[in-house]
Amino acid sequence: MQSGPEDRLALIRRYYEAYDKSDRSLIEPALHPQFTFSSPNDDDNINQALYFDRCWPNHQVIRQFDLLDICADGDNALVRYHASTFEGAGFSNVERFEFRDDQISHVHCYFGPPEPGQTTSNWGPKAA
Repeated sequence: MQSGPEDRLALIRRYYEAYDKSDRSLIEPALHPQFTFSSPNDDDNINQALYFDRCWPNHQVIRQFDLLDICADGDNALVRYHASTFEGAGFSNVERFEFRDDQISHVHCYFGPPEPGQTTSNWGPKAA
C-alpha cells in the first residue's frame, strides 16, 4: 500500500532507489541541508556527513528494497520495507520520515526482528 502526496512518495522512492542503484547522486538532492538520521545503531540525530560515512556503505550489500507500505502526509511518512542483500540474508525495518522545504529532513530507522538464521537485526558495515 502506498498513500499520500505524490511528491512525498517520489522523494521516498528516490531515497531507496539510490541504494538499489548504488547511486549517491540520487539521494543527495532529496536530503535537506540540515538532514539528520537516527537508528538503534548508536545513531542519534547524526548529521548528513556522518550519515554518508556510516550508512551509505550499506549500498554495497543491499541488492534491492521492496517497499511494502508507505503512508505519507505533508510533513511525515512511515515506510515498511524488506531489503534483500547480495549475501542472501535480508532484513525488514520501518522508517519514519520527516520533510522540510520539499526535502527529507530526518529519518528514524526502527530495526525489525532478525531473519531466520541471523543472530542480530543490525546489518551492514559500520564505521569504527
